[in-house]
Amino acid sequence: MTDDLPADTAPSPLPRPDSRPSGREELRALAAPRQRTVDEPMFTAPGLPGTFRLQLFTAPGARPVAVATQAPGEGMGLMNGAESYAGAVWERHCPDEEVPPVWVERQLWPDGARQETRFRRVVFAGADGYRPHGPRWTALTHEELEDLVGAEVATDRGAGYVPRPAEPEPRLVFQDFAVVRLGRPRPFREPDCMPAGVPWWRRWIRQLLPRRGAASCCWYHGGDWHAVNALALKVLRRARAQGVDGDDMEVFAIEQAAAAGATEWQTAALATLFSIGDAIQPDSENGYINGQHRAQVMLEAGVRRTVVLRHVYES
Repeated sequence: MTDDLPADTAPSPLPRPDSRPSGREELRALAAPRQRTVDEPMFTAPGLPGTFRLQLFTAPGARPVAVATQAPGEGMGLMNGAESYAGAVWERHCPDEEVPPVWVERQLWPDGARQETRFRRVVFAGADGYRPHGPRWTALTHEELEDLVGAEVATDRGAGYVPRPAEPEPRLVFQDFAVVRLGRPRPFREPDCMPAGVPWWRRWIRQLLPRRGAASCCWYHGGDWHAVNALALKVLRRARAQGVDGDDMEVFAIEQAAAAGATEWQTAALATLFSIGDAIQPDSENGYINGQHRAQVMLEAGVRRTVVLRHVYES
């Protein structure tokens, strides 16, 4: 889609969230018997950083429902790519709709992962052209989804799934890292409490005058990252002494948190630092593969050292 659509042809902004019915009431209002008119096993579009299975359910007079299912290793995950993925489906398959299709995602996780494989509906706060923004997630059962679309919804990746060619496997290495050396974060989706990253002068001041405590604005600010990182560094030392593999670090960290009497929030925060999928990963250009929000709150708090994940390729 180009940026110069005439005003009368561009999709209009979505209603404000406070004008919508909520929860199950809205699902009932959207429910209608639909047919699956698209089942595309490897949906992608120019500029999209990943692939997924697209099931699109439509009916005359009913808002389309799009179900995206993705396996590990298909590029950007459904959560991080929600706006781009939903916008691409909207533009390609239902460009005449004033609002994006009802967007439902299902991220498939391997057995034993901390994350749960389930359907989640994504509600967007608004849209600029075919670019939705302001996503919020709500869990959805398989039964609720089938009631919504009035048809059978597949739960798997589908027979047409083509895994990406295998790449050389890196060695996963968790490392002790100075927080002030992290690149400047540019958090997304948290504009109120994470407005513009942390400039260099402020991060050094926070090193001298650290902040502790928690706030209620979001999960990231919900606890003491000084305590979490102190425990993380102990976990890292013990794991090295015991020869724990990178793939096993998350489970090991959770066990150590339980032994230390950590709170539920501290345990969850610690687990993210040692999760192969969620760990803070600096890139080669002083940016991030993952972890900008946690880096932001650590810099704001004046945390001195954390744990990051490196992918080391053997020569």
